[in-house]
Amino acid sequence: MNVRSIPRAAVHAYVKVVRVPLDLTVGRRGEASELALDRAEATALGLAGTVMGDQELQQEAGRRRAAADERERALRLRNEAQQKREQADQKLSQKVSQAEQQKQQAAEQAEQRRKRAQEKRDEKKQQAAKAEKQRKEAARKDAQRAEEQAESRARREKLKAVETKAEALEEREEALTAQDEAERLGEAAARVKAGRKSS
Repeated sequence: MNVRSIPRAAVHAYVKVVRVPLDLTVGRRGEASELALDRAEATALGLAGTVMGDQELQQEAGRRRAAADERERALRLRNEAQQKREQADQKLSQKVSQAEQQKQQAAEQAEQRRKRAQEKRDEKKQQAAKAEKQRKEAARKDAQRAEEQAESRARREKLKAVETKAEALEEREEALTAQDEAERLGEAAARVKAGRKSS
């Protein structure tokens, strides 16, 4: 029996029979394994077409190879897209993480600035309160000094007035004493005079 006389349908049937268990095994391994199986089938059909001199089988093998190439290209593009998606997701995740860190740092810096501002306000209040206390204390001391000086002046003036009064009383007493002496001398002179007249 001549190999060229084997009908094309028998080749297809044989390839399908061989492929069924392979499909079951490859199906679990992923699309790349399935693609390798499609290429092997295209190669087998091409080889059968060449051996049999069947142009149609050769053309079909060419179409299957082209389809396998397209599927491989699509698979590669899907893988590249998946990688790009994963990289984009990773970059986005990093950017979100960085943004969160920057936000947290900004919040911490703002809190530190707020605390420093509050500390400065508190310090200024304390300084103002201290300055006010010192001012009041100085005013109190000034008032106390002024009061002491006024009291001292009043005492001096009172003492001066007492001394002046004492001097006046002393002068008056001296005047009274002189007056009494003058009266006594006048009476004595009158007695002497009267004694002379009587003798």
